[in-house]
Amino acid sequence: MSPSVPAKEPSAIGFNVYLSGEIHTEWRDEIKRGAEAAGLDIVFTAPVTDHPASDAAGDYLGETSSQFWRDHQSSKVNAIRTRTVIEKSDFVVVRVGDKYKQWNAAFDSGYCAALGKPYATLHDEGIVHPLKEVDAAKGWCQSTGQVVETLRYVLQA
Repeated sequence: MSPSVPAKEPSAIGFNVYLSGEIHTEWRDEIKRGAEAAGLDIVFTAPVTDHPASDAAGDYLGETSSQFWRDHQSSKVNAIRTRTVIEKSDFVVVRVGDKYKQWNAAFDSGYCAALGKPYATLHDEGIVHPLKEVDAAKGWCQSTGQVVETLRYVLQA
């Protein structure tokens, strides 16, 4: 009789995952719930998803002469935060929705590629063509369930 082989234990490694991109749907919560249900040891971070708060990120630096300069000032403060969090992440999920032009998501995926940071995009099939170069750099998921399965595989395989 041969000895039984024990079942493979899940990996104990934890992950820091940054959830970048689109802020108008509940995709972040779906991924968090799925990861929790799968028992994954993940700390999730995200950009500031309160649009007015994000737009006001640099207001403490002083009044500006126009909306352009207010946006410019706040975008720089937001970029400091975003770059710091991406650099500290083990993996990044970049959600590109189909409603708005999300240049921040494109920037974040490019930044990940430049850093050699593992990332996956999350978007519908309808925008594959405009995102072909972004998707080619890493993985592409079409659903939050696929994101959770990707994270499960990375952490437990």
